[in-house]
Amino acid sequence: MATDKRKSVKTAKNLKQQSGPQQVADFMTNLEHPLKQAIEEVLQIIRSADGRITEQIKWNAPSFCVNYEDRFTLNLPGKGFFRLIFHCGAKVRDNTGAGQLFEDPTGLLDWASGDRAIVKFTDLNDVTAKKDKLKEVIRMWIEATDFQAGTVHAEV
Repeated sequence: MATDKRKSVKTAKNLKQQSGPQQVADFMTNLEHPLKQAIEEVLQIIRSADGRITEQIKWNAPSFCVNYEDRFTLNLPGKGFFRLIFHCGAKVRDNTGAGQLFEDPTGLLDWASGDRAIVKFTDLNDVTAKKDKLKEVIRMWIEATDFQAGTVHAEV
C-alpha cells in the first residue's frame, strides 16, 4: 500500500513537470477504461472545436482551458459511460438568479446549475452521433464564458 502511494505521488510530480499535451498523452496511454476509444474521440472533438483550447490533467482526468481558465473536464467513472463537464473554472462564481448561461439549441447539455452542464456518452457510436452538436455547444460555451471581458455573457 505504501508503495502505491509513493508511486502516485511520484506520478503526480512527473505530470506537473510535463507540458499539458504530454500530460494528457501519458494519461491516455496508461488509461484502462472500457470506453477508451470513445474518450479519445471526444478529446479530438474538443481539440478541434477552437484553436484557443489548451489541455492538461486536472482532477485526475483530461481538462481543457481557454485563456488559462478551466472550461471542460472529463469524468471517467468506468461504469458503462463517461461525462464531459462544462464549467466556469475551479472557483465557484456567484450567479444566483442568473439562470443558464445560454439557451442550448443542440439539446445536448444537461444543466446541473446555471453555469455548469454535463454531456453523457455511452459508447463510440454515441460520441459519433453527437459530434457536430458537441462542437457547436463547446464553441457556444467558450463564447458565453469569455471572462476576458470581465463578465459572463447572459445570452449567446
